[in-house]
Amino acid sequence: LSESGVPQLVQPMIWDYAADLDVEGKVQLIEKYRRCGFSKVWFASAFKGATGVNQSLTLIGHHLKNHLQWLKVASDSPADVLEGIALTGWQRYDHFSVLCELLPVAIPSLAVCLQALENGGYSEKIKENVEKLLGMSNLETETFMR
Repeated sequence: LSESGVPQLVQPMIWDYAADLDVEGKVQLIEKYRRCGFSKVWFASAFKGATGVNQSLTLIGHHLKNHLQWLKVASDSPADVLEGIALTGWQRYDHFSVLCELLPVAIPSLAVCLQALENGGYSEKIKENVEKLLGMSNLETETFMR
């Protein structure tokens, strides 16, 4: 890869939507990319649509945990390597599948994930801020919102 010149033309994106992603493995992968000449990498997470083809509602806790894991990867990696993070919001698994987790039911998850990334973590204060922003009285992260 180094000799091909590709690392000067593109930046790789590392995709993982798991709530328990392998932080150490991702850090090692970033190091492999750096040894190949890539100076920057992107991460790709999901705020919705990555937990099941027939999923109707968004389980915020799953996506929040995914983003908190990505924050750990970022903090365990060289400071200058992360170019950005793409928050994906899948709506179908393929063109023949039904739609899943439409945007309106996922807006609380998007808000929680964005706030966690912006603040470098998640706390009761951040939860209260999201509730205030969305006009909600009780944001559920470990169960489905009612």
